[in-house]
Amino acid sequence: MAIKGNPGDNRSRGPASIFIIAGLCCFFYLIGVWQRGGFAKGDSKALQITKRAEDCSILSNLEYETHHGDQHGLVDDPKLKIKQFEPCGEQYVDYTPCHDQMRAMTFPRENMNYRERHCPPEEEKLYCLIPAPKGYITPFPWPKSRDYVPYANAPHKSLTVEKAVQNWVQHEGDLLRFPGGGTQFPHGADAYIDQLASVIPMGNGTVRTALDTGCGVASWGAYLFKKNVIAMSFAQRDSHEAQVQFALERGVPAVIGVLGTIKLPFPSRAFDMAHCSRCLIPWTANRGLYMMEVDRVLRPGGYWILSGPPISWQTNYKAWQLPKEELEEEQRMIEEIAKLLCWEKKYEKGEIAIWRKRVNSEYCSERDSRVTLCDLSNSENVWYKKMEACVTPYPETINSEQVFGGELKPFPERLNAIPPRIVSGSLTGVSVESFQEDNKSWKKHVKAYKRVNKLLDTRRYRSILDMNAGLGSFAAALESSKQWVMNVVPTIAERDTLAVIYDRGLIGIYHDWCEAFSTYPRTYDFIHANGIFSLYKDKCNTEDILLEMDRILRPEGAVIFRDDADILGQVKRIVSDTGLLEITTQPSYGEWHDKAAYLADS
Repeated sequence: MAIKGNPGDNRSRGPASIFIIAGLCCFFYLIGVWQRGGFAKGDSKALQITKRAEDCSILSNLEYETHHGDQHGLVDDPKLKIKQFEPCGEQYVDYTPCHDQMRAMTFPRENMNYRERHCPPEEEKLYCLIPAPKGYITPFPWPKSRDYVPYANAPHKSLTVEKAVQNWVQHEGDLLRFPGGGTQFPHGADAYIDQLASVIPMGNGTVRTALDTGCGVASWGAYLFKKNVIAMSFAQRDSHEAQVQFALERGVPAVIGVLGTIKLPFPSRAFDMAHCSRCLIPWTANRGLYMMEVDRVLRPGGYWILSGPPISWQTNYKAWQLPKEELEEEQRMIEEIAKLLCWEKKYEKGEIAIWRKRVNSEYCSERDSRVTLCDLSNSENVWYKKMEACVTPYPETINSEQVFGGELKPFPERLNAIPPRIVSGSLTGVSVESFQEDNKSWKKHVKAYKRVNKLLDTRRYRSILDMNAGLGSFAAALESSKQWVMNVVPTIAERDTLAVIYDRGLIGIYHDWCEAFSTYPRTYDFIHANGIFSLYKDKCNTEDILLEMDRILRPEGAVIFRDDADILGQVKRIVSDTGLLEITTQPSYGEWHDKAAYLADS
């Protein structure tokens, strides 16, 4: 039995399960429960929607084959000193360590530096458990969560007033309702997306990955799922209270971020489409630096959408209450920078303009003499690296029709097709054969995971995090409209595989797990931690990583740890001795309501 309570709640804690199962040839594992309580009734409308959620009560066995034949269970070091963690105060319910508002104000405001990542030094870190807000309840299943969020889960009202006319979000009793509106599409995202789709090939798998800069509550990304397009949305944590938190509570991929002074945590040539809907980013500042950064992460042949000022300033400047001379100059400069980047303008109507990045350098011979070209050998080294006022070059291609970097299959075929970067040999140490074997192996593992946790095949888990994603094969094996996976490639990973993950039509981000993730508490329903503690051994404290996992995991969420036996022994002791898990060896096959942790020997 394993029990974990809500750090901010003194009520009795729910039951949970531990399984230690012997395989045919080996010993393996432990299943525990990691729970945070915090249930409360909503109003009748909230309860009605809650009752429609799938049943999530049954678990069955899972067997893992161990590769440690001389081991007889998990290694537990009795000399290991364990810290004890108490609940944090209620003021930390929405704590984001690397985007703390008070700390942000101590940094320069120039170029939005103060809104970037600024993590606390060791002596300022919180070693306590972030509580859920009072009355927190399980989010509604997708697609209901797109439209309704329990108010208790994100009790913030400012946007319901500030953006009332634009239909971002409305407060109705115990619910927040999201009508699907935005500043540029107050009557809903569907018609807006259909207008874009008249120019951009959405819906046929050609365009799969999108970047939404300054996303608001991410209604654009939420409704793109209808086109089988997945968007990575980001916005800063600022006076627009909880905009990214709202997006995450709705079940839409999003992170806290800003175009400021450092490069975006994405590889070059990642996205099929990028979008700015009145995102207030100064595109012409610093000689077009931010447009150059979008160009870096945009695929050859990808699209950039800009809606709102200054597009069509001639007819809109009065409504915007902005000087027409400034708007005219801003649009002129955007057009000029787009030409330097070798983007072709494809569309302008109303307040929407769309450009397409050329597929190779054959169309860009004139621009190379007018701009500074970036060093391609260092193009993926982006973590905390300053943006550069240079243009990412196209390497040479055979003819004007060849797509630089290789042409991708339409989605979902591209999910399991051999990525061009592997075919070309540009990813050192990964061959076509090893890619196929990795794919095959993770299909087997995911099938086994689903046997122990049947919720993986339901709408109960919407937001999933893979902390050490490798080639993205775990996410590929899970791929379903019911859920999405944030694939993280650690900055210290042996190979930089994030570009391959995007080649497969998945999304992800670079991150260093010695620091807090750029998200709110209670973001993910399910976390997959494959080899993460072995990777960070002697790099940072195991407790720090576990505390961060606890911060970003939802109440009733689950974790799978997959690692070496000796590492798992340490993890087992830490999570049990600190109160993250209280463990006995009594097996249980009944109801499962709690935050669960599974420790599997790799």
